[in-house]
Amino acid sequence: MKKITSRTNATFKLLRLLAQSSRERRKQGRTVLDGIHLVSAWTGRFELLAVSESGAQRPEIRDWLAARSETEPYLLDDSLFGEISSVDTPTGILALIAIPKPPRAAVPESSCVLLDAIQDTGNLGSILRTAAAAGMRDVFLGPGCAQAWSPRVLRAAMGAHFLLRIHEHAALDDIIDGFKGVSLSTTLDAQTTIYEADLSGPVAWVFGNEGSGLAAATAARTRLAVRIPMPGKIESLNVAAAVAICLFEEARQKAVGSR
Repeated sequence: MKKITSRTNATFKLLRLLAQSSRERRKQGRTVLDGIHLVSAWTGRFELLAVSESGAQRPEIRDWLAARSETEPYLLDDSLFGEISSVDTPTGILALIAIPKPPRAAVPESSCVLLDAIQDTGNLGSILRTAAAAGMRDVFLGPGCAQAWSPRVLRAAMGAHFLLRIHEHAALDDIIDGFKGVSLSTTLDAQTTIYEADLSGPVAWVFGNEGSGLAAATAARTRLAVRIPMPGKIESLNVAAAVAICLFEEARQKAVGSR
């Protein structure tokens, strides 16, 4: 392995910059995968691999590297590695990859998820993971959303990125207007519950910001507003929880309809 021991090393500075700067990730079109789960889930090309001294001793990482001898990793001491990794206890492996470019954002014919100003990286990662688990293919992120390919969102999504077409900086209103199925928003005062809505066809789910909710102008463009019944004394649900309930209710209805 090529060992890096100095903070002035160009490779170290590149990894640290991409791990910490969303602006640099957008500029370069690259990001950092942090951890053996994400690195092993990636099926594309690695531009660079790096392991910590302690990580190189872990059997899981050692065996994975041995099976991929075509890419020689860099070896960093644990303190340098810790400056790149965003987790308190790093697993000890990082990869530099080019951010995949989805097909040109056309209005999909199948169900999809549209996100308006989802800013929390944990929420965004959870939503992506739920979308992949529910069988979605396209997720559209409007302006104001957290960067989908940041290390924190990647970690929260646990590999879901690699199963989705993620369209950032999408024009949500255009997608809603052009969608041929049912476009749905969720509000607390909607007359129709999620369980009463017909979700048997294509659905464009539109979810808004954690604090202020969906922009009124965007909500007005959707064909139907629904609410999630909450018998408990809680004012609202976390947006990631709401997404999970909605997407799996659609999955349930489609499963029932196919029998």
